[in-house]
Amino acid sequence: MTQSAHRGPRQRRRGAPLLAASLLSFTTASQAANTDAAAEGGLAEDVSEVDPVVVTATRTAETADATLVPVSVVTREEIERTQARSTIDVLRGLPGLSIASFGGPGRVSNLYLRGANPNQVLFLVDGIKVGSATTGQTEFQNLPVDQIERIEVVRGPRSSLYGSEAAGGVVQVFTRRGGGPLRTFGSLTAGRYQTAGIAGGVRGGGEQGRFSVSGNFDQSQGFDACAGRGFPYFDGCGTDEPDDDGYSNQGVSASAGYDFSDRISVDASFLRAETDVDYDGAFQNEARNLQQVAGVNLRLRPLDNWDVKLAAGRSWDEQRNFKDGEFASRFDTRRDSLSLQNDIALGANHLVTVGVDYQEDSVTSDVDYAVSARDNIGVFGEYQAWLGPAAVKASLRHDDNEQFGGHTTGDLVLGYDITSDLRVTAAYGTAFTAPTFNDLYFPGDAFFAGGNPDLKPEESRSAELGLAGRTGPMDWSLNVYETRIDDLITLVPPTFAAENIDAARIRGLEAVTFGRLLGTDIRANLTLLNPRNESGGPDDGNLLARRPEQTFRLDLDRRFDKIGVGATVFVAGRRFDDPANNVRLDGYGLLDLRASYAVSESVQIQARLENVFDEDYETVAFYNQPGRGLYVTLRYTP
Repeated sequence: MTQSAHRGPRQRRRGAPLLAASLLSFTTASQAANTDAAAEGGLAEDVSEVDPVVVTATRTAETADATLVPVSVVTREEIERTQARSTIDVLRGLPGLSIASFGGPGRVSNLYLRGANPNQVLFLVDGIKVGSATTGQTEFQNLPVDQIERIEVVRGPRSSLYGSEAAGGVVQVFTRRGGGPLRTFGSLTAGRYQTAGIAGGVRGGGEQGRFSVSGNFDQSQGFDACAGRGFPYFDGCGTDEPDDDGYSNQGVSASAGYDFSDRISVDASFLRAETDVDYDGAFQNEARNLQQVAGVNLRLRPLDNWDVKLAAGRSWDEQRNFKDGEFASRFDTRRDSLSLQNDIALGANHLVTVGVDYQEDSVTSDVDYAVSARDNIGVFGEYQAWLGPAAVKASLRHDDNEQFGGHTTGDLVLGYDITSDLRVTAAYGTAFTAPTFNDLYFPGDAFFAGGNPDLKPEESRSAELGLAGRTGPMDWSLNVYETRIDDLITLVPPTFAAENIDAARIRGLEAVTFGRLLGTDIRANLTLLNPRNESGGPDDGNLLARRPEQTFRLDLDRRFDKIGVGATVFVAGRRFDDPANNVRLDGYGLLDLRASYAVSESVQIQARLENVFDEDYETVAFYNQPGRGLYVTLRYTP
């Protein structure tokens, strides 16, 4: 399912002309233009062989195999082929990535990228930062998979380009885009737990314009989310509610763009997802969530070697919590952003990027925060060069935040092509994560200390070595890294005061391979992780909570004329649910099988059998996971 940076100079040379000839490409809408520009740039090879264009790693366009940092790309085609029913299905098992879920569909899920905390992973939707300003996390599990065109996952620190929250990496979701002849598309799904879903839309465009509109509705009766215990244990969710916990999600996305000329273009996008989730809890057991993102991008080319991008956006994260139907609490956060980016090509092999980002976060809640708004200004610069078999990418950024002051981060990546099919890379980068509104200002009471306005940002530094190449029909990559994190923000019992005390050291290895062998598409990756607490306190030397030490994913797919068959194997090693490592969660293995039949060129019938062996497992203690289930989809894609 993934494609990663891995190849040698034959493919790498595609990167420089692509960047120099088509710099205006921070959104999916311009992907076709990027490919055309690459062809106009004088590529000697068939442009149809060019890997997907990615923009998250450097904020400029380059092919996935040309970037020097590890990147995974999941396309719409792969989402449909694997019959993923949620964003969790798409992301689970990607290299360096693990997920801890508090129950079934729609429940809170924590994403750990290279062992970093969930609040240290930056989420973008069409270039706009999303997530809750109060918790610092993104309800990514509720982003409707039917509205996604593709996902890019960049592993490793990216604060030098994006600022806070990118210590572990960046996940960027691109919504559906238009273009080409007018087409409609749709799907119907049904399966276990009384699951049902419908999705559809229309897309098209002309020589200069493009548009797309789509929507979805999904629901499930679900299963008992938590096998917790109440007084006097308060294990898990702190209560025993043996009932089915339902879920519903309705979403809509829209985009439109217009090229006024080859020097001026504009694109706008919108995504809205409303979710109603039942769960088990002693004080709350229902959440109604709204996630909404709107953005507009204006791209200009004043000179042949100078591109300018002006982007503005707003994201909303709103939540209403209830207990047995009675209102309990409300948390609404909003993020406004404005960005100006200049990309200047100095010849065919040098690219300089300079820009400024502005962001304002605000909170409205029935909880009284001492401070309810703050802004941040970030100034960044990047230099990329291709010098024969060598490549260099260096970036530097300074952020000035209203609450915690200034912070500077940097990143340096070097690559060298030993042969036409073998590349070595080395990288070093620093990152930081700003304290959230909850960390700083959540009000305390007689029992809990609440937030701490004197907190410092979490800081990290990472070093990495990589080797990548091609052996026969298989592409592969191997990366080893170490990350050290200081000033981790921790809630210290018994009053759960927020303090900067902990430190952590995370070491990891990622091995990725994919290709076609004997007519079968093969994609496999292995992650080995050693995330340790180095605080010097009582938990010193323990494994960081809820991160498996090993994960492995294997995807096999093959077509026989109108019939497609496939399988996914996912294996996760042990993890501990608590910092003291007293609660062990055993490792587990899952097998999913899938098949499809092409009724016509436009109509497919798909079937997916999940968790074939009905494995009973937990990723968070006391929280249940789905059992064996069959799901059938009728898909129309002209």
